[in-house]
Amino acid sequence: MKKKLYIGGQWLEAKSYAELASPYSGEAIAEIPMAGPEETEQAIEAAYRARGEMAKLPAHRRAAILERLSRLLAERAEEAARIIATEAAKPIKTARAEVDRTIQTYKFAAEEAKRLSGEMIPLDAAPGGEGRIAYTVREPIGVVGAITPFNFPMNLVAHKVGPAIAAGNTIVLKPASQTPLSAFFLAELLEEAGLPAGALNVVTGSGSVIGDTIVKDDRVKGISFTGSPKVGIGIRNRAGLKRVSLELGSNSALIIDKGVNLSKIIPRCVVGSFSYQGQVCISLQRIYVHTEIYDAFVAGFTAAAEKLKIGDPLDEETDLSAMITPGDVGRALEWIEEAVGKGATLACGGTSSGRMLQPTVLLDVDRTARVSCEEAFAPIVLINRINHVDEGIELINDSRYGLHAGIYTDNIHTAMNAAERLHVGGVMINDIPTFRVDNMPYGGVKESGLGREGVKYAVEEMTELKTVMINRT
Repeated sequence: MKKKLYIGGQWLEAKSYAELASPYSGEAIAEIPMAGPEETEQAIEAAYRARGEMAKLPAHRRAAILERLSRLLAERAEEAARIIATEAAKPIKTARAEVDRTIQTYKFAAEEAKRLSGEMIPLDAAPGGEGRIAYTVREPIGVVGAITPFNFPMNLVAHKVGPAIAAGNTIVLKPASQTPLSAFFLAELLEEAGLPAGALNVVTGSGSVIGDTIVKDDRVKGISFTGSPKVGIGIRNRAGLKRVSLELGSNSALIIDKGVNLSKIIPRCVVGSFSYQGQVCISLQRIYVHTEIYDAFVAGFTAAAEKLKIGDPLDEETDLSAMITPGDVGRALEWIEEAVGKGATLACGGTSSGRMLQPTVLLDVDRTARVSCEEAFAPIVLINRINHVDEGIELINDSRYGLHAGIYTDNIHTAMNAAERLHVGGVMINDIPTFRVDNMPYGGVKESGLGREGVKYAVEEMTELKTVMINRT
């Protein structure tokens, strides 16, 4: 299967192609076009030319396009899920859940297109404002460069493309090198949904080549990036006065206070730790459990982790499959070995089978070990003992990341204290930090990023606020 670039409403051949292999089997699944600076600039120019038409497109028409897109995706949901499972090795039942969320994200975007509004300003509240009225409007910024990761190849793309269309912008999309098929599928659906030519452009290839071209080009007015802190910080430093939204790294943590019902919590924590092989930005990586219930939690959690089925992502029974690259398996094994060398106890897992890493539980992990202070992005979770919730809060805050954190407690005062003191973008009370629905604000502090996703909030990032004043005298 040989794919083409999607530029200016046309499917174009590239000068060179690369083989796309399945992370699970290693077998070739497609030939992917490798865009260079020339093709990327062509995509930017197409988006730049289309920006006027998109800006003038009435809100009801932008909403209708997004509504048609969500309907088309719903009609082809199983096809979409199999694309994700094949190119990303995401278990098919997890891939279906991603498709369902993607449909909702585009529905939210359609609704936001109709709600984009400003406010009246009471100018006579200030001396000199008498006889004048003012109002604000939100206008599209123009061309948005969207650079997306492999782990949610449809829904994280939707969180950039949906708000951009809702706001009346045009897009140049650079999907992850391992998961371009989802982006091409989206382009087909948006073409059918009636999106104007040039409003969406999909270029695949080297992240450094395409990304540098997008970031440096003055015609691109906004960058929305999800990926590593190193790359994100580099984008921020080169972007100049462009609008920049960054969703970067994390090592999300959870506090479990004494007195809570472990039978309800443990299954939820297992899901948060090991869904999609832990390759989730808000995957549960650190668990701090009160000493009074620590042993019971470890026993229950470890037993549940050992029951997870590892195998073919297209198998209906599979819970975990291959990691995205063999190199990531090797890195994860090194981190596990380092943690054990620093005194951690390996409760389960810690071994690999080809491209798959067993769900791994580590106990009593030193806070300087990489599995504690870096982002594992693997099916690894550490469980450490704490004597008080305050200790857990300090441990969570002792991180260069700050995306999501969670706490289970039956004490409302403890919960509200944690909500106030945790230095993160989102605090989940009586739930895991992996919780996210697609209309909530989503983003972090410190090296976890800049700006917020969640359709309404992303629309604000992708628009300019203009004030209009009328002198009635």
